Amino acid sequence: MLALIGYKVILRLFGVVMIPQDSLGIVNKRFVLFGAYKALPDGKIIALNGEAGIQADTLAPGMHWGYWPWQYIISIERFVVIPDGCVGIISAADGIPLPSGRIFGKKVECSSFQDARAFLQNGGERGSQIPVLPPGTFRINTKIFKIQLRDAVEIGRGKVGIVTTKEGKPLPTGEIAGKEIPGHNMFQDGQAFLDGGGFKGLQEQVMLAGRYFLNTDFVSIEEADMTEVPIAHAGVVIAYVGDEGQDVTGDTFKHGNLVKKGQKGVCVEPLDPGKYPINPRTHKVECVPTANVVLNWATGKSEAHRLDERLSTITVRSSDGFRYNLDVSQIIHIPRTDAPKVIARFGTVANLVTQVLEPTIGNYFRNAAQGADVISFLKEREERQGEARAAIAKALEDYNIVAVDTLIGDIVPPEELMKTLTDRKIAQEQKTTYETERDAQEQRQKLEQSKALADTQSKVVDAERTVAIAEFQANAAVKKAEGEGNALKAKAAGEAEAKKTQADADAHVLVAVGEAKGRSVLAVGEAEAQVIQKKTDAIGPQNYAVIEVGRALAENKVQLVPQIMVGGGTGQGNGGTIADVLLANMLQRQMSAAPEPPKA
Repeated sequence: MLALIGYKVILRLFGVVMIPQDSLGIVNKRFVLFGAYKALPDGKIIALNGEAGIQADTLAPGMHWGYWPWQYIISIERFVVIPDGCVGIISAADGIPLPSGRIFGKKVECSSFQDARAFLQNGGERGSQIPVLPPGTFRINTKIFKIQLRDAVEIGRGKVGIVTTKEGKPLPTGEIAGKEIPGHNMFQDGQAFLDGGGFKGLQEQVMLAGRYFLNTDFVSIEEADMTEVPIAHAGVVIAYVGDEGQDVTGDTFKHGNLVKKGQKGVCVEPLDPGKYPINPRTHKVECVPTANVVLNWATGKSEAHRLDERLSTITVRSSDGFRYNLDVSQIIHIPRTDAPKVIARFGTVANLVTQVLEPTIGNYFRNAAQGADVISFLKEREERQGEARAAIAKALEDYNIVAVDTLIGDIVPPEELMKTLTDRKIAQEQKTTYETERDAQEQRQKLEQSKALADTQSKVVDAERTVAIAEFQANAAVKKAEGEGNALKAKAAGEAEAKKTQADADAHVLVAVGEAKGRSVLAVGEAEAQVIQKKTDAIGPQNYAVIEVGRALAENKVQLVPQIMVGGGTGQGNGGTIADVLLANMLQRQMSAAPEPPKA
């Protein structure tokens, strides 16, 4: 190693310079031989024409002759290496002074600053340079150019880069961002941007995801999310830059201007669901839901879209003076083609809710509640809901909104009325419960009957067989009895017929005998009557009567001494005849012999 160093020292004494393969030699000339001293021009620090000082030209790797140590100072510098993922920011120590108002030196042809002579001769400017060095190895005279390593700009996936330039033309009055300039390779060629008329400040164009070798002294990058239009939404683009647009809606829409794409204003064509590289500093995208949106007028209840977070329960007054709360849900739909009109009129969907839906629906139900008492409103809830649906749908047509449905939610009447309704409902539910229990008991009874029937089925079969046998036996006995009865009936009929015949014969005999006896008695009576008549005619009626009475007394052994004194007479007055006395005694005997009548 010492031998090598000694060898180089010896060569250097003889004007030989050896430059390693990864280095270059920077020459500083002390003086000029064989001629007048040539000084650098004022303001110059790099020699182009053999002047004393730092030379623009460098020594390439290898062996060089004639660089005597008393005349030249040779500095060996490593090549400039720009690592992967980095860029080199250049600042020139020599060159033409920058014009007033400029902060970056323009790009000149100098082989990426490896040819300092070309840089100076082609009009390179002193100071920060607008070009950058990409990753790689460069033979650069570091006495002229200072290199700063910077990280390359990385734009992540799903992101965009918002660009602001520090060089360019001033923005026109009223503009907030420079128009897109073609041909500068996403701001990596700053000179092309300036030559194309790029403006200083915020740029309309954004950078997409990727790695970029940018001069971060010339441009600053702000990373932002890509604009996302969710599913079931339409993205309405509001442009703050572009040409002045002409309204394309005509006379039918008088609530704002809708313009074509690329013009300033609300774009008539909405964006479909997806992600878009839109500059959020120059454009605004309002996402309008195109699916059904549910808005709740209920305190403490809000959907995921948060459009109804400021809506609250509606307080109404009934016709009978009661105040009560009413929860309402409104379902709306904004057609995709009408989404730009809604934004042009209201600015945001939230403004639509607060400026149109909230007063329209709230006032409708306040008016509707005043036309009925609380109980009627409760009972006619379905009818009220249908009326509200129709009325609100008609009102929202003027705002390019489709009212899908209006739903009445919880109704909170006054406590005293609520108690009445609750008691009534409880009674109805109890009735239903009782009926259900009764049905259950009936079913249980049927089940028990079925189980008992199943349990006694064998006995029933035995009993049925026993009954059947008994029926057969009874039928046999009946048949037997019927046979015996028929026989007895026949016998009795025969005997009765015989007795009847005998009775008939006896009756004929009795009739004949009676008739004979009657005729005999009649004949005797008639003969006796004739005899009595002849006796009476012979002795007189009174004498005959006395004779007959005497005979009767004798036959009946009547006491002759009279117990009763009989006086003579004719039968009139106080006395009576003997005949009368006899008759009276006969009557007395008959009455004494007669039985006494039963007592009552």
